[in-house]
Amino acid sequence: NAPCIVGPVGIRGRDSFKGAWLDLQPYIEKYNYDLSDFDPAMIKFLSVKEEGQLGIPFAVFPSFIIYNKDLFDEAGLPYPPAHHGDPYVDENGNELDWNMDTLRELAMKLTVDANGNDATSPDFDSENIVQFGFMNQWTDPRGVGTFFGAGSLVDENGNAQIPENWKAAWKWTYDGWWKDWFIPNGPYGGAEFLQGPGGPFSSGNMAMIHIHMWYVAPWALGEANFDWNLAATPNYQGTITAKMHADTFGILKGCPHPDEAFQVLTYMLSEEHANDLLTIYGGMPARLSLQPDYFQLYQETNFPDKTDINWDVVVEAMAYADNPNHESWMPSFQETTDRYNEFWDYLANTPDADFEAEVAKLQEDLQAIFDAAKNK
Repeated sequence: NAPCIVGPVGIRGRDSFKGAWLDLQPYIEKYNYDLSDFDPAMIKFLSVKEEGQLGIPFAVFPSFIIYNKDLFDEAGLPYPPAHHGDPYVDENGNELDWNMDTLRELAMKLTVDANGNDATSPDFDSENIVQFGFMNQWTDPRGVGTFFGAGSLVDENGNAQIPENWKAAWKWTYDGWWKDWFIPNGPYGGAEFLQGPGGPFSSGNMAMIHIHMWYVAPWALGEANFDWNLAATPNYQGTITAKMHADTFGILKGCPHPDEAFQVLTYMLSEEHANDLLTIYGGMPARLSLQPDYFQLYQETNFPDKTDINWDVVVEAMAYADNPNHESWMPSFQETTDRYNEFWDYLANTPDADFEAEVAKLQEDLQAIFDAAKNK
């Protein structure tokens, strides 16, 4: 006696039941449902190859840079760009492309040892770091890979692959752990000076992180004893990818009354009623018309004394959502997750790892897992 409508559900939850969801596109066309109040990128984000339009945008959690203004001020460095596509203007007034190389250089200047030397100094002591410049906080290898562009560990034929942009992101991170020192590696990750209610960033000893809208909340930042703001995601080879978390409602394929279910679904997600659900479940409205009032109310409720939050960059980020999404379906979902997390933990704790060999071994092991799944 399963329900027709299921949700709110994120990408990971949805794709844990791959093939169970009704394609809504025929009903959108049949009832001439108006999608103009949604960013086209968000509509595409919920469209899955060979399965169709599996949802209508509801609650979204874009990603962006959060930075510690106090640490930038202390270092005499300008803040990161407030808008996607803008250059970074450095301390000398030079305009630099806001890309991964610029982020790396900036993060190294904001990584400091106990003697006050930053990571660009020849006197820098990597064994006594007290402040880090950057990290992709609270994500896994797929999320880190997506920082350099959307991709998947599964190719179009169902075989294991390592996208080249993901491999580049992993190498950039590995070097950031063990060579350039601007990202906390495994041992530093547990250091007392990086512990805060909202993880490393809220400790006050992390200059920048990349994370989602759900982090901009009192539980993470309410007790922060420093000033902060939001900035744009940098580009990789000219392309910006701001990975997305999003919740929607889906209709099961087995629904005996799909037309009626679609009517109920569109009523729930309408401009008149979506806020009622958003208040219950939380989340930034995907409807463009609801966003201006949402941010004003959210700020007044959660950060009443902070009036300079750059909400514009959150809205902009929706146009750069990752598709395929970094939480999308994989064969033997949990076994695959366990294997790539094992790979990641090894790299984070091994300064002299053979990076190329470990990546090759990961792909080989994932292929074995995928092959076993096909034979079940």
